[in-house]
Amino acid sequence: MTSPATAAPSSTGIRRVVAASLIGTTVEWYDFFLYGSAAALVFNTLFFPTADPLVGTLIAFVTYAIGFLARPLGGVVFGHFGDKLGRKKLLVLSLLLMGGATFAMGLLPTYASIGVGAPVLLTVLRLVQGFALGGEWGGAVLIVSEHGGDRHRGFWSSWPQAGAPGGNLLATGVLALLAAVQSEESFLAWGWRVPFLLSGVLVIVGLWIRISVSESPVFLAAQAKAEAEAARGIKEKAPVVQVFRTSRREVLTAIGTRFGENISYYVLTSFLLVYVTVHLGLAKSTALNAVLIGSAVHFVAIPAWGALSDRLGRRPVTLIGSVGMALWAFVFFALVDSGSATVITLAVTAGLLLHGAMYGPQAAFISEMFDTKVRYSGASMGSQLASIVAGALAPIVAVELLARYGSSVPVSVYLCAAALVTTATVLVAKETRGRDLSAGRTAGAGAKSRDAVRV
Repeated sequence: MTSPATAAPSSTGIRRVVAASLIGTTVEWYDFFLYGSAAALVFNTLFFPTADPLVGTLIAFVTYAIGFLARPLGGVVFGHFGDKLGRKKLLVLSLLLMGGATFAMGLLPTYASIGVGAPVLLTVLRLVQGFALGGEWGGAVLIVSEHGGDRHRGFWSSWPQAGAPGGNLLATGVLALLAAVQSEESFLAWGWRVPFLLSGVLVIVGLWIRISVSESPVFLAAQAKAEAEAARGIKEKAPVVQVFRTSRREVLTAIGTRFGENISYYVLTSFLLVYVTVHLGLAKSTALNAVLIGSAVHFVAIPAWGALSDRLGRRPVTLIGSVGMALWAFVFFALVDSGSATVITLAVTAGLLLHGAMYGPQAAFISEMFDTKVRYSGASMGSQLASIVAGALAPIVAVELLARYGSSVPVSVYLCAAALVTTATVLVAKETRGRDLSAGRTAGAGAKSRDAVRV
């Protein structure tokens, strides 16, 4: 008989939870990616003016990376309180912090107005963005994973993942629209501010939906158990301490699983904007439209890959993406170098399809690695530590390689190597599909549920 904690909710219930998580993550990723797109297109001129456009872009991407440095701190703080107080409260806070920082960016004076104070303020707000996003990912995927049953967890928990291309789609779409209807002068003067100010409206919508969601039943059961133990004088250590004591292997597995996925995504999207506009000298609309179309396909592909992982397992689907990306790394730039808008769009779309195979099963895969009492902390720490060594550095490393060698080949090698790191990690990882999230990791690992692992 299925326990109350793990019983699959009604389709209406899980859909409401998924919708709340998806909209919230879309808004937060919109805010985060908006900075990356602006760093590639306008921040180099408005906040970091230099004689060499590529150097200005590189400096802008350094501040872009600073947001990633704050993400592990956000993961630790939000993870601790998320494991203590619940997923829902922390998700509301992360949305408020992210939206407030992004809205404030739209009001900032530029370097021409106040000098060095402009990039300093921009950097501080970027740190707030990173801190908020560090706590968002773990909470959003966990509240879905813990509401849903074991059988379709890969599908349902992949929807918050789709918030990443959803946010990128929204951010790129708004920028592409403004670039199409405005002159270059108007866009640099004030048009770039519009997408940042729009974040305020999106946050209100996201909060309205997110507040209506109930707390995770798995967490509530674990919380009740912890309170009963506390009443008997049994005290638990802080979740972050427990993670490092009992789940170091799982944290490292999460980092390796995200490594190639993180790097490939930012090379295919953020770095592409620089490569197409600065290196190839093409119109920014060419790159923006390619990312726009690719993100639309990516948005649909992620849940499809998540659903496939419910049938084949998390590892096989992830390996399709990582091995495919290792090969596509060299094909990708060869196609982009053609200069054809159609071919560039196809190259980006195919790359994001392969990325989706790594990203779609990831929420369920990482969630299933940890016990409930440390799941928020463990999932957040593993994913956000990966963001420092992978996502934060990806555009910087790619721009530096391009500037030093004047060729895309070193960037392809870098992308291929990253994908191979994920491939090696997943090959030695344990399959987690079908795990009962209410069970302890030791008891649940390898235990066959009604949806037992079939590989």
